[in-house]
Amino acid sequence: MDINWIYLAGEWIGTAAFAVSGAMVAVNKRNDIFGVLLLAIFTALGGGVIRDMLIGDLPPRIFGNFHYVLLAMVCALLVFFFARINKDRFLKEEKHIEKINNIFDAIGLGVFAVNGARIGLDAGFGGNIFMLTTLGMVTAVGGGMLRDVLIREMPFVLSKRVYAVAAICGALVFSVLVRLGVSSVLAYGIGWAITTMLRLLATAFRWNLPKAF
Repeated sequence: MDINWIYLAGEWIGTAAFAVSGAMVAVNKRNDIFGVLLLAIFTALGGGVIRDMLIGDLPPRIFGNFHYVLLAMVCALLVFFFARINKDRFLKEEKHIEKINNIFDAIGLGVFAVNGARIGLDAGFGGNIFMLTTLGMVTAVGGGMLRDVLIREMPFVLSKRVYAVAAICGALVFSVLVRLGVSSVLAYGIGWAITTMLRLLATAFRWNLPKAF
């Protein structure tokens, strides 16, 4: 199997997962259909746009790969119409839906943390682990931060559940393993798993970083 197909599959999974996550947040905030679409797209693709601007890859990749935007829109519409058709059930099961949303969010976070680092590697920054890790973190959390700003909330990444730290760990592990000569596909899978598991464990056990008060 062509290695590029593995990365492409990861990007599609991450885009779909973050789009569902963003759409669920938008639905819970009682946004209309345009708001649901917009927040899903920003959540899924906003971090990648920021990453591409940092490495000078202009115009950002989404403008040359419209299928990612289309995928995010399809996922958002599915969430919107499911919630609209099953409104009473959706509201009644809001806590369970939030748990499902956390799973999608964890999957997307893991994918984009390592994918951002991988794209930095392909762009010629393989000798700079700090750069790769930063690109991974930005790709993973950037879209969610844009979403939270748009809905006028404190960005989730700044307050709860070791969110950015999980992304940093996955991107860092990927970058270090590749530097040590480990297969990029294996490093990709390990980094993805580490970020996703940290995110899920932090949610399950309510892990938070220390606060002043």
